[in-house]
Amino acid sequence: MLAIDPSIEKLSEEAARGHLRYGYAKPSDFGGPQQARDVNRWGQGGPRFILNDAGALLQVLFGEQANTAVNAFNNLKDGLPTPNGDTLMRNLKAIFHRVLPNRNLTITADDITVRPVTAGQLGDPYSVTQMSDGEKAIFYIVGQALVADEGSVFIMDEPEIHVHRSILGRLWDELEAARPDCAFLLITHDLEFAASRAGKKHVIRSYAPATGWVIENVPEADGFSEDLITLILGSRRPILFVEGEQGSLDLAFYRACYPTWTVVPRGGCEGVIHSVVTMRRNAAFTRIQCAGLVDADGHDEIDRASHAANGIETLPVSEIENLLLLPPVSSAILEMNHLEGNELETKLAELKAAVFADATIEKNVSDVVLRYCRRRIDRTLKQIDFSADKSVSGLAESYAARTAELDVAALASEIQTKIAAAIGADDLPTLLAVYDRKKPLLALAASRLGNQKVDVFSAWVTRAIQSTSDDRLRRAISAALPKVTPL
Repeated sequence: MLAIDPSIEKLSEEAARGHLRYGYAKPSDFGGPQQARDVNRWGQGGPRFILNDAGALLQVLFGEQANTAVNAFNNLKDGLPTPNGDTLMRNLKAIFHRVLPNRNLTITADDITVRPVTAGQLGDPYSVTQMSDGEKAIFYIVGQALVADEGSVFIMDEPEIHVHRSILGRLWDELEAARPDCAFLLITHDLEFAASRAGKKHVIRSYAPATGWVIENVPEADGFSEDLITLILGSRRPILFVEGEQGSLDLAFYRACYPTWTVVPRGGCEGVIHSVVTMRRNAAFTRIQCAGLVDADGHDEIDRASHAANGIETLPVSEIENLLLLPPVSSAILEMNHLEGNELETKLAELKAAVFADATIEKNVSDVVLRYCRRRIDRTLKQIDFSADKSVSGLAESYAARTAELDVAALASEIQTKIAAAIGADDLPTLLAVYDRKKPLLALAASRLGNQKVDVFSAWVTRAIQSTSDDRLRRAISAALPKVTPL
């Protein structure tokens, strides 16, 4: 914890800067600057030594403020021009308030207090010693940047510690603007923050005490953001691109069931395919293995074979949530909720009947058929290559010829036949492979398997699949998921 205490003994600015830089007021009295830094400031521990120089920083700030005030007063009394520049302390106060507009610093000759700002009104003051860890970190970082010598290289390890992500970028924007003469080297685990900074990006690939660091440039890749590229390059495991978004149920399933992979959500099917193909074509990623997983929604056998050739496997169900309705998975959920024997079998039968009943409602089937046709049309259009056409008329002919191949009625008949065949065969897994009523089916699972609302059930599933004490749900889902091999 930073010890920011304005009651610290005040020193001259020169002596304070000596303490801050070298650990001694006059490093020349202790073998010179380098020895002073090594022995006292760094405790002969180099980068492993934990600095405790917040007090010295305050002494510099108060010392510089005192010198500036005395010079200004003397000039005023002597009738000389008064300098217009602000003190370091006033600059710190201004930056602090811009970063934290709900906090206001009050600075005197020997003390600092903080006052909250609410609706433009100042609240009761409290000592700077009572600031939160985040407030202290911001005060300290801003102060260190302002007192740095001209042309310094400012190295900061993990600037995200104690500073909320919502203000982290703003803080470093302010520091870079305040010290354009300095270079900033930031070492961070926050990929979003790293991507927000202008400048050259590097990723630490590996480290070993005997050989040191292996550092790589962050390359450019079409369709990949900087934070994603950094994540990929920094991963020690193969990359598995999946459908879904951060925080989705999909991601919880995949991370639990593919623990030896770094799972990266890419939105829809096209995002997964693009990511896998991009990685394999980009020389910067040749050392990194990857694969992909996509839902079965609307993929025929030709699609599946094409995906597999590119290292992309297809789920056995149209949406990953449908896995919960597969009998082995449903059984695991019921068992974890202490059902067994006839009671468990009755619940499974009721769930199956409810799913089939949903699939016999004309409007529900019509919605599924319509979505299927839209997806197939969309995929076909995206696969059309017009690069060989050299004229508008040729382009029009190619477009007409390719779109004429789309038989919407045949597509609709195809999916309707599959749904009807699955119902006729009383085949729940086959129905779940083509029937993609995501939210209604998840609601059925929640009510029939957990007697819960969807959000409560989803939260329970997320916890259960990650459980280390009872892995029945994870094992059941893993058994249903395809085996993925990195290429």
